Amino acid sequence: MGTIGKIVHLSVDLVLVSAVMAGVKRSTGLTLKTGEVENKDAKNLLEKYLDVGEWVFDTSVSFMSTSGYFERK
Repeated sequence: MGTIGKIVHLSVDLVLVSAVMAGVKRSTGLTLKTGEVENKDAKNLLEKYLDVGEWVFDTSVSFMSTSGYFERK
């Protein structure tokens, strides 16, 4: 696997972790304490990272709710 492939693989993994964290937040209320990050730029980056997971989670739920392959129980 080339360098580009590794970057893509790592990026997808990071997005999946962020989406799982969004799911945990939605089902339990637990989330990272971003308020304790002192560096303003790092805090902003972390919040944007978590927002990506929220978007992926919301988009996935929206797709699944209109798909015939999923049902609510």
